[in-house]
Amino acid sequence: MAAYFIGDVEVLDRGGYDEYATRFDATLAEFGGRILVVGGNPEPIEGDWRPGRLVVLEFPSVERAKAWYASPAYQEILPIRLRHGQTHYVTLFESWDG
Repeated sequence: MAAYFIGDVEVLDRGGYDEYATRFDATLAEFGGRILVVGGNPEPIEGDWRPGRLVVLEFPSVERAKAWYASPAYQEILPIRLRHGQTHYVTLFESWDG
């Protein structure tokens, strides 16, 4: 069953963050991950969450998503994101098979 990472990460230093962004895509392929949404102009309709830069990633399963997050390739670039961005929200969930 598909799994999704959703994140709201504010970029504080664009120049520093660019290294992370440049290397990010290559970390997904091995785990079947793909980017569904990056950025955009989120328009809150209900509730208090006001994301600035929304990111939605899709993986074939929760296990593949966790394997990607824990992978040496992603863990190598994660500190770059943490140094140059402010994480407001990141979560992982499984799709609904309703």
